[in-house]
Amino acid sequence: MKGKTSALAPFVKSITMTRTEARRLPIGDLEKLVASLDKTLAAEKTKLEKKQSQERSATIKKVNALLAESGLQPNDLKKTTVKTKGQAKAKINTKAKTKAKAKTPKAASKAAAKGKPAAAKKAGKRATVPPRYRLELDGQEHLWSGRGRTPKVFQAYFDAGNSRESCEIST
Repeated sequence: MKGKTSALAPFVKSITMTRTEARRLPIGDLEKLVASLDKTLAAEKTKLEKKQSQERSATIKKVNALLAESGLQPNDLKKTTVKTKGQAKAKINTKAKTKAKAKTPKAASKAAAKGKPAAAKKAGKRATVPPRYRLELDGQEHLWSGRGRTPKVFQAYFDAGNSRESCEIST
């Protein structure tokens, strides 16, 4: 039955199509259809549960046979713990974090020199850059590093015909 496509498959995929087709049927027929589908669903669920319980019983028999063959008791299995993949990954991640915290600033700068991101440096934060331009207007000092968008004060100054060199800070 899994290989064949059901006539109901398009209705499962599209609620709009289901509603359209349902409007074409009289209410009595719709109720019969729903009741029939409910019975079918209950029967399929029962069949699936029975199959799962049979598979579980078969697996338990296999495990018991292996235990008897190896001479182990079921209590022996409780004494040892097996780590799951998730537990192993969590342990690896905590080790990596511990190593990253243990790095000294000197080690972080060496890593940065090699092109690796420094462990102490947080993502998104950038180092401050000293100002490259200074402009004094109306007794207020305006500073700009020369990076990013030009501040309005500087843009107005440059639009007035002044050059960038005229407000550059000499080093």
